[in-house]
Amino acid sequence: MSTNMQIRPASPDDRAEWLSLWQQYCAFYKVSLPQHVVFGTWQRIVTEGESINSLVAVGSNAKLLGFCNYVLHPNTWSDQTVCYLEDLFVHDAARRLGVGTKLINELTTLGRQENWFRIYWITNSDNQEARAAYDRLAKRTEHVRYEIAL
Repeated sequence: MSTNMQIRPASPDDRAEWLSLWQQYCAFYKVSLPQHVVFGTWQRIVTEGESINSLVAVGSNAKLLGFCNYVLHPNTWSDQTVCYLEDLFVHDAARRLGVGTKLINELTTLGRQENWFRIYWITNSDNQEARAAYDRLAKRTEHVRYEIAL
């Protein structure tokens, strides 16, 4: 795969390719989501004014190389919007080509343009490959995540 790529917001025309990447992403995390959740997520991504958005990396062949889905929300520490980078995935054939880095850099540029307070994300502690890239791009905090499944 070529490293020539464009980073842009996901568009309705990206549905089939995004869905293919999404399925690979879910398989990586060993999760199976109901179809209404998958298609509801996609619908929110492509609906203007929703808090869920996605940037996609498009190769020179016009195929999607990866995506980053993010959620914008208010917070209690600032009057500025906060961005949670919820999902980042790069196609196997496009790994180690800087796709993830370019997606995060574009999200950072967008955040600066829109005056967000911060961008944050989590990853599994054993995801060494992703963590190596994240350590170059951001400051790792000492926060520990807790969950209550409802």
